[in-house]
Amino acid sequence: MAPTPHRTALSVNLNKVALVRNTRHLGIPSVTRAATLCLQAGAAGITVHPRPDARHIRADDVRDLAQLLQEWPDREFNVEGNPFHNLIGCVRDLRQRGLPVHQVTFVPDSQGQFTSDHGWTFPQDAEGLKPLIEEAHALNLRVSLFMDAEPAAMHAAKAVGADRIELYTEPYAAAWGTPEQGAQLQRFALAAQAALDAGLGVNAGHDLNRDNLAAFAQAVPGLSEVSIGHALIADALELGYATTVQAYLDCLQ
Repeated sequence: MAPTPHRTALSVNLNKVALVRNTRHLGIPSVTRAATLCLQAGAAGITVHPRPDARHIRADDVRDLAQLLQEWPDREFNVEGNPFHNLIGCVRDLRQRGLPVHQVTFVPDSQGQFTSDHGWTFPQDAEGLKPLIEEAHALNLRVSLFMDAEPAAMHAAKAVGADRIELYTEPYAAAWGTPEQGAQLQRFALAAQAALDAGLGVNAGHDLNRDNLAAFAQAVPGLSEVSIGHALIADALELGYATTVQAYLDCLQ
């Protein structure tokens, strides 16, 4: 029997849906409706990044989405953010309510940061991260660390207790269509292989889109999950959620 081909999961980040909703007090567009449409279209999971200033996803959104995911037991809920801010309290609340959350992605962003723009640094961040990873494991959560594509850092990420890393892909996306594209793709492939060699799972995210995703998924070994928000939601404004999710799934084939 031929081996089953590796499949990369698509997790849809809904922050931008909440950002639009928060400009008015009407409750539209609905974050849970967007999640439902994406799941119905085949998305493997939902991602949110609740920041302390609640400028997009809010605490009640996280609870509402977790309640929704109870109806989709074969899908995953990934909550990302800075564990030194509000992330641990957020997922602990879900656990205490008996609500599903499968993965936490630790991201080293500041409270007022426009968007995530770098990964954790080792050995500098190791001492602070280790007890927080242990706390997440005590809540029975998979822990992914947001990392730059630096192969040498992957063993340190494993040593501190991470289960996966999420490659910060903005440098690859910025190089797309330029002479640097091939070099960046090779850099990310080497970083992913180093993570796999260290015993880590490999996720990726940030500025991946319909143009650059297929080449990335083909070149990067062992890619378990991509988390995509801004580009996917922008595409959905024109194409609708179902067509957009299917287009991204086609890129991952």
